[in-house]
Amino acid sequence: MSQNVDINVRPDPDPELVAIANYVHGVKITSAEAMDTARNCLIDTLGCGFLAQRFPECTKMLGPHVPGTVVPNGARVPGTPYVLDPVKAAWDIGCMVRWLDFNDTWLAAEWGHPSDNLGGILAVADFLSRQPDRSPFEMRDVLTAMVKAHEIQGCLALENSFNRVGLDHVLLVRVATAAVVMDLFGGTQDQIVDVLSHAFVDGSSLRTYRHAPNAGPRKSWAAGDATSRGVQLALFVLKGEIGYPSALTAPQWGFYDVNFHGETFKFQREYESYVMENVLFKISYPAEFHAQTAVEAACQLHPSVVNRIDEIDRIELTTHESAIRIISKTGELNNPADRDHCLQYMTAIGLLKGNLVAEDYEADVAADPRVDQLRELMVVSEDERFSAEYHEPDKRSIANAIQVFFKDGTSTEQITVEYPLGHRRRRAEGIPELESKFRANLATRFSSSQCSAIEQVVFDQQTLEDMPVNQFVDLFV
Repeated sequence: MSQNVDINVRPDPDPELVAIANYVHGVKITSAEAMDTARNCLIDTLGCGFLAQRFPECTKMLGPHVPGTVVPNGARVPGTPYVLDPVKAAWDIGCMVRWLDFNDTWLAAEWGHPSDNLGGILAVADFLSRQPDRSPFEMRDVLTAMVKAHEIQGCLALENSFNRVGLDHVLLVRVATAAVVMDLFGGTQDQIVDVLSHAFVDGSSLRTYRHAPNAGPRKSWAAGDATSRGVQLALFVLKGEIGYPSALTAPQWGFYDVNFHGETFKFQREYESYVMENVLFKISYPAEFHAQTAVEAACQLHPSVVNRIDEIDRIELTTHESAIRIISKTGELNNPADRDHCLQYMTAIGLLKGNLVAEDYEADVAADPRVDQLRELMVVSEDERFSAEYHEPDKRSIANAIQVFFKDGTSTEQITVEYPLGHRRRRAEGIPELESKFRANLATRFSSSQCSAIEQVVFDQQTLEDMPVNQFVDLFV
């Protein structure tokens, strides 16, 4: 028989796709902790979006592609007057919540920001809830979809490093969004498998825009782009587009061979609600998460350092391997996106100001000559314990330590912060601060009476879960 042919027998779907579809379509979320954490995640994520709307570089990206376009019964973009199709609404919501690098984080073999999926989830749920021929979703449906999107993205990230093969983690946003919004659209289990195959066939954007010397603002809208693509792919499959059953495993042409050096995905646990329960909130600072504890340590040292800047001999910054690989850099920083991915810059601001806010990445703050003076004095080294405990499932620490040495031979104490305020181990301390963060962000966009009406809903679990999605979104118009 001739060997110059392919055997064209369509295989069964890859089991990895089937497992996600089974979870999305068939598993009921019973964890009260996960649903409560999802509520906190919802308000924190939206709050980050409202704060971002203060920045013209973000708001110029929002709205219809053709100015003045209004979609009948379209999805709303909270904090704006826009009424859009669900694909562009997902893009806008995803863009605004990610813009300032202030929403939640998941750190594992791969990291990312699972609340980026809210763009697609909220846009689709709102759009469908406004259609005259159907009953609206309730917000518990949104929270449930958030738990499942977090779980899909986070479990895929636990043992599989996409960034180490040059792929950006927003791939996982597209995958998770595609699966859960297909379920919201009423798709079948087979259609969830099909849309997942499309999400993986898409490949992924490169991480070029996150790293020196190319760091730039695309990293602030890449997740919006990914979550909207998940919605778009779901709409294609709903129209009858077929899936590609061996999208992962096909020899030569599948995702594993093309993008993953032939390696298959590894899994640490079944899909349940683990990721939402353990998600990391960015409560204190709009900083790349590997630097959160460094900034906290720097702020503690601020009173001992700020009046002695010219007396500093060196600053020893001890950190973990991931921080060194991703955000430790020297040289000119060219834009806010470059600065918020520089460990040394964020630490310098903490030492100088005793705080770090979104405006500190702007050019006027960066022009302070003391910032670069401090950056040049920093010596960054790895603590192997920090690196090991970063990966331990029962710890997942994100530790940094800072000590400042002066020219006269004296020094500050070494300040070590192992767990950031948004860590599960600091929930009791962190949630009141998260609520305060939401109130402050809300007040940047809405009147006091509107803020009060919103807070009465979002701070009560049952009231929020029972509310129709379209009525919830209307609170933010």
